[in-house]
Amino acid sequence: MLKVKDIDVFIGHKKIIKDVSFQVPAGAIVGLVGPNGAGKTTIMKTILGLTKFKGNILVANQTVTENNHLALANVGALIEHPAIYPFLTGLQNLELYARDKGDMVQLTSTLEMDSYINTKAKGYSLGMKQKLGIAIALLNQPQLVILDEPMNGLDIEATISVRKLIKHYAEQGTAFLISSHVLSELQKVMNQVVLINAGKIIINQSTAEFNRVSRQNYKVITEDNPCAMQILQKQKISFTPKDDYLVVRQKDIFTIQDELFKNRLHLQEMLPLEANFENIIVNILDRERGKNDAH
Repeated sequence: MLKVKDIDVFIGHKKIIKDVSFQVPAGAIVGLVGPNGAGKTTIMKTILGLTKFKGNILVANQTVTENNHLALANVGALIEHPAIYPFLTGLQNLELYARDKGDMVQLTSTLEMDSYINTKAKGYSLGMKQKLGIAIALLNQPQLVILDEPMNGLDIEATISVRKLIKHYAEQGTAFLISSHVLSELQKVMNQVVLINAGKIIINQSTAEFNRVSRQNYKVITEDNPCAMQILQKQKISFTPKDDYLVVRQKDIFTIQDELFKNRLHLQEMLPLEANFENIIVNILDRERGKNDAH
């Protein structure tokens, strides 16, 4: 649904987006993550034809250029702040874009905006404006939706509602590109992660592959952990002792099983330690910084 290939974006003579390529298939929910200033919003604006760029952008196999936005006819977007007219009501804002009244009414109801949809948007709270912006982005059954910080200003109930909506539209074939600092929320919906740092993509993987690769540590419990530690030390296998278990590396688990068996020590438990998604991202970025400092 979206193909971004070899994109470069410059501010003056400085290249701020560097050779970026990724794809968003129909029905996929791609999380675009990275630190502040990494280039996430710039990439989204570039896809929407709002910045000059070098490279190729295709939406549903139609080319997007700075001057040709025909390919964006079936694209919904919410970038930085909802584009709403403050002196119109929420309903009037939606009517400006809606091609299907039934679709509009359904979105209003699902996002629980009925109580204020007929009042002027200038009196809306941040969360109310955000829901209206999301509703505008989802109008008319778009093929592709680009959302920048969609959970901004939303309470827990609204966040859950938006999450369900995104999943529902994805099941109908809508492709999503979503940027969010709330990684725990993004993790609940996305099925592909694109990690960007300093204008470059450093990870582009399915979440299944990302989680598999990221589960590097295993928890091990034996019938005699002090004895197990001696066996591992003897074999020069690294481990970290905890209160009632050992933390070992994924690459060593088969060797550990063999050594325990040879020494007639029973293994009671061995399972991957679930790593926090945010911690994994932070660790990857720290490693990247370390590489850059080394250069």
